[in-house]
Amino acid sequence: MVNGMATAFRRANRSAPGLHDQRETGGSLPVLLTVDEAASLLRTSRRAIYAMIERRQLPGVTRIRRRVLLRADDLLHWLDQKRASSPEE
Repeated sequence: MVNGMATAFRRANRSAPGLHDQRETGGSLPVLLTVDEAASLLRTSRRAIYAMIERRQLPGVTRIRRRVLLRADDLLHWLDQKRASSPEE
């Protein structure tokens, strides 16, 4: 599931400013995501990301002076845990 999310994120952000500079050679996610990148990954708004950070709902938040970054691995792991299980037939 995590690899699929990373692939979808890469496809959605091929032309995202600054993202191409941080990608590793293998095309994986950068280690640290900006709020805009995290919002794109979670398909939500910047405002929602900041609100979730304020409520301490997101893992892997790192603050460097005024800049807020999120650890991609922590965010993907959290997202994988939050995913709804499929109904059994």
